[in-house]
Amino acid sequence: MDSLLLLGEILMINLVLSGDNAMVIAMASKNLPEKHRKLAVWWGAAGAVALRCVLTFAAVLLLKIPYIEAGGALLLLWISFKLLLEEEGELRIEGSASIWKSVRTILLADFVMSLDNVLAIAGLAKGDLALIVIGIAISIPIVVWGSGIIVGWLHRFPVLVFIGAYILAYTAGNMLLQDAKFGPVISFLLPSLHSMLPLLLGIIVVITGMVKRKSVSAH
Repeated sequence: MDSLLLLGEILMINLVLSGDNAMVIAMASKNLPEKHRKLAVWWGAAGAVALRCVLTFAAVLLLKIPYIEAGGALLLLWISFKLLLEEEGELRIEGSASIWKSVRTILLADFVMSLDNVLAIAGLAKGDLALIVIGIAISIPIVVWGSGIIVGWLHRFPVLVFIGAYILAYTAGNMLLQDAKFGPVISFLLPSLHSMLPLLLGIIVVITGMVKRKSVSAH
């Protein structure tokens, strides 16, 4: 049951964090004929699965080094704030007329934009390589196949973004506590809040995002 819950969290994080990736995939293949477009998208998906697996395995190993996990946690916490606070920017990707140019564009974009996904999955899975592979293998084809749909979902159902941001912040809190060197320092400085840290960080991120969005809509 715990494994299914973790897998659900991995899928949710990928859904929320892959809006930009989905848009890149749609834009990179838009100039291809329909038949070639599907081929480019699925080749890109296969490459993205392999690439993200390698990056996540590397992250799992690196996070075992003292203070590296704490640094990754802080970066993940910043990403969770950024997810709710950033203004929407215009994404400019030129469509490619060649299948392989489209595939290269998709892979390059996934490499550049995968840091948040990789850190989150590595932190959530806690070294469970089977969960990592299954989560990535399921989520990336979903993102690729629904590249146009996902962006619409994130706009129509803002609660998905809030849920994703909460999971990221909660994961960051757990990573801070699990760091071999930094975790004991937190336990010493905040003994009463130690076990509540992940929950508090998740709540703080969600409340901050809600306040920010209300102030933007008021103007």
